[in-house]
Amino acid sequence: MTPAPPSCSLPVWRAGEDGWQAQPDTVAEECPVALVYNGISHAVMMATPADLPDFALGFSLSEGIIQRPDQLYDVDIVAAAAGLELRLDIASACQQALQQRRRQLAGRTGCGVCGVEALAQLPLQPPAVTHTQTLQVAALAKAFTALQQQQPLFASTGASHAAGWWTADGQLALVREDVGRHNALDKLIGARSRRTELTAGCLLLSSRASYEMLYKAAQAGIEIVVSLSAPTALAVRLAEQAGQTLLRWHPRHGVALYSHPQRVKQG
Repeated sequence: MTPAPPSCSLPVWRAGEDGWQAQPDTVAEECPVALVYNGISHAVMMATPADLPDFALGFSLSEGIIQRPDQLYDVDIVAAAAGLELRLDIASACQQALQQRRRQLAGRTGCGVCGVEALAQLPLQPPAVTHTQTLQVAALAKAFTALQQQQPLFASTGASHAAGWWTADGQLALVREDVGRHNALDKLIGARSRRTELTAGCLLLSSRASYEMLYKAAQAGIEIVVSLSAPTALAVRLAEQAGQTLLRWHPRHGVALYSHPQRVKQG
């Protein structure tokens, strides 16, 4: 099926000289999206109903449900009474591993922590990434300008986050948007995993860099993460453990580098 558009028009009342006046406004859509693996419900996310095949693949990779894109055989998008179902057909070995994780359906928000049943199950040790990439600091202003220009949902609604992939040769190759920042990242991870030529580069985030975002990026083997908002302390510690280079870029205050500076080149 074809999901609903990512936004809709709704009336909004704005204050004017003659009092409140009704005007049309573009508002981002948000709906429950259930992920069902081999017939077994796993999680329900509140997400923008766009780029859902990318979301299904990226979520499966960033949550460690599958290790490679070819372990996801098929995705069917099915309308349900309260939202959408993504029915995923995955390799049997992946399904067996998933059943052993004992994740709860309720309470998931697309992060690597929510839904875990006990503190002992928290994934505190991130996968280590390789050291093959470098980043020119001077390119970041151009990168985030390009990211801003390629967010049509945010431009029309002001209600979405974005994740982008900036290539080593200075191009914004991919952008994905969603009302949830974890979902935007999952969509980007899914889209990037289908394009083997996009291995080199760095991740751009319009949101803050939190623990869950860094963990998802590490699961995807991403070495360099640059966020527009400041990171949390736990995100910095995780990046240090994983071997990731974590930066914040601000249009007025410049660059703050939090971990593994060896990948970053000035000039």
